[in-house]
Amino acid sequence: MAISGKYGNVSIPHVGDNEPVFILRAQDKLALAAIEMYKILAETNDADVASRLDDQIETFRRWGGRRKTPD
Repeated sequence: MAISGKYGNVSIPHVGDNEPVFILRAQDKLALAAIEMYKILAETNDADVASRLDDQIETFRRWGGRRKTPD
């Protein structure tokens, strides 16, 4: 199980036991900007993940729930 500092043990496929993870939720007002910045960093480092982030960015952008400052 992966380990989140906030959420504890989480089950994520292909993530090793005791591997730390950082989770961004759509309700977090800062999450979309964080993913967009991560995409820029990925692009400047020629990381393959950059091309796959557009869908996730759009999903966060379209999410209709309440957004709040992270706690």
